[in-house]
Amino acid sequence: MAWLLLIVAGLLEVVWAFSMKVSDGFTRLVPTGVTFVAMIASFALLASSMRTLPLGTAYTVWTGIGAIGAFAVGIIVLGEPLGLVRLTAAVLIVTGLVMMKLG
Repeated sequence: MAWLLLIVAGLLEVVWAFSMKVSDGFTRLVPTGVTFVAMIASFALLASSMRTLPLGTAYTVWTGIGAIGAFAVGIIVLGEPLGLVRLTAAVLIVTGLVMMKLG
């Protein structure tokens, strides 16, 4: 159950990062509200997962899901460029997440 909570927390991190971007500096009400609600929920689920999972594992996986998710949303939704260096960095992050889970 802790892993499921952690994955949802990571996905909510992607939601709040994206909604923060489209909030236009917190000048748009709905994206600003989504940012704060998703942020609070993400932190709460992360904290809950840390009751069972080690700090290093939970935090690394949470930030990794957020980083890769934000990277993907940036490319797919916002049209950000995908270069070889950025792709390599994303692969290394995923590799680190898998290694953290196995460890």
